[in-house]
Amino acid sequence: MTDGCPETFLVMKDNQAPSPSAFTNFATPNGMARFHSILPLAALIVACTSATSSTHMAEQTPAPTTHGNNPYYSRTDTAPLHVSDAEWKRILPDSVFEVARHANTERAFTGKYWNFEGLGTYYCAVCGNALFRSDAKFASSCGWPSFYQALRPTSVRYKEDHSYGMDRTEVLCGRCGSHLGHIFDDGPPPTGKRFCMNSIVLDFVPEGGK
Repeated sequence: MTDGCPETFLVMKDNQAPSPSAFTNFATPNGMARFHSILPLAALIVACTSATSSTHMAEQTPAPTTHGNNPYYSRTDTAPLHVSDAEWKRILPDSVFEVARHANTERAFTGKYWNFEGLGTYYCAVCGNALFRSDAKFASSCGWPSFYQALRPTSVRYKEDHSYGMDRTEVLCGRCGSHLGHIFDDGPPPTGKRFCMNSIVLDFVPEGGK
C-alpha cells in the first residue's frame, strides 16, 4: 500500500463468510486482552487513512502562484492598467508572457485547470483581476478550462480575431488587457457561451483562501 500505510486483510476462503469462531468474544477476559492489544493498530490505521485523504485533497488543488516581483498584481484593485509589453516581459515568466501578451495558446489537455473541479475563484495571473467563479465552470471535451459566464461584465472584454484564417472573438482581461482565450457559442445554459481559457493565465483561489 502507498503512503506508508500497512495493509490489513480478513481473508475468507472461497469467498465464504467467516465462521463465528473467527471473531473474538470481547466480553471474556481473554477477549478484552486481545481488544486492548489491537487498539494501537486501529489508531495507526485511522491516522494513516486521515493522512492519505489529506494528501489526496492537497493533490487536487494546484499550488498557488507567487507574485512578489509583480507590483501591478492585486485581487482588489479593479482600475485599468496601462503597462507596456516591455515592462510585462521584465516581470512575467516567459510562458505566461507569451500567452498573455502574444496571444499564444497552451496545448490542449496540458493546463492545470482544464479538468480541475475545485470550488473558488479564478483570477488573472498577470494582474490579479477576478475573472470567473468555479460554479460557472463546466466539463468540456475541448481540453481547456471552460466557463459559461464571467464573474462580472467588466471582468473581461472582447476583441475580433481574424488570425489563422478564422473569425473568432478573443477574450481579454478587463483590467490589464492580457489574452485569456476565446469565446464560442456552443456552451451550456443559461448563457450558451463557452469561455475557452488558457490555464497558464489563470490563478485559482479556493473558497476561504487568500
